[in-house]
Amino acid sequence: MCCFASANLFIARGSTRETQDNGAFLSILITTAMASILWLYFGLRDGWLPVRMAGVAWFAAAGVLTMFIGRVFVFASVQHLGAVRASAVKRLNPMFSVLLGVSVLGETLDAPTIAGMLLIFSSFGLLVRQSMRAANIGAADSSGSRRALMGKLVNLGYVYGLVSALAYATGYVARKQGLTQMPDAAFGTMIGAVVGALVFVLTSGFVGSYRQALRSTFKAVSPWLVGAGVMSSAGQILFFLALNYSSISRVALITSMETFVTILLMVVIFRSREGLTGSVLLAAGLGSIGTALIVWQ
Repeated sequence: MCCFASANLFIARGSTRETQDNGAFLSILITTAMASILWLYFGLRDGWLPVRMAGVAWFAAAGVLTMFIGRVFVFASVQHLGAVRASAVKRLNPMFSVLLGVSVLGETLDAPTIAGMLLIFSSFGLLVRQSMRAANIGAADSSGSRRALMGKLVNLGYVYGLVSALAYATGYVARKQGLTQMPDAAFGTMIGAVVGALVFVLTSGFVGSYRQALRSTFKAVSPWLVGAGVMSSAGQILFFLALNYSSISRVALITSMETFVTILLMVVIFRSREGLTGSVLLAAGLGSIGTALIVWQ
């Protein structure tokens, strides 16, 4: 939770809406390196677990969902929304995790869980409503173009956060399935990061912005984006380790409390109040209360 909150701040500090690279690909490379080192260390110290192709396949699927789709879109969300709003949008992550737990794993919903999900959804809706008002797009634009209206909404970054949250939640299921086959968090993270990096490179052959991001990664590296990559990587590895000891929903819900940690770090360490409004604080509070209802049922 603390690692992800720190990464939010570093991304916001190291990129703007106009920057060509927000550090997403760099963070995937850092994750690959860190996970590989840990895998080698634990393997040499404790011995190697047998490789099971079913586990590798699940880890690879999780890599596409979390390392590529989830990581790329969450970096874009922070780049466009700022650290606080982007972390608040991630409140949808635990809601999706619970929904997937019900539909895929056969878990049941009780009253506290439903109430928590409604609060989380209300948090997201409040943020979108505030941004629409701020950007003067509460109604159709002067040209009446639906395409232009959708383009403005996408530029706000909320769609990026929504896609990222859904990808992460789905990836958590794949990770958990992989760990049942191979309970090796470092190996699973390494496989996922390698696959995520390969997919990013392949996608760059079709998307110009991804090609530019690849070039920028190896030109002038921002210390803030390096820090974001290290913190995101540490968060991913620790998340994987946590899944060895607890359920998907519980781990996802605990990490989703990063909104308050992001606000705390931003105010105390960076002395910044970027994006801190009453609506944002209310949204963060609603999302956190919703998370608490789900965790403490």
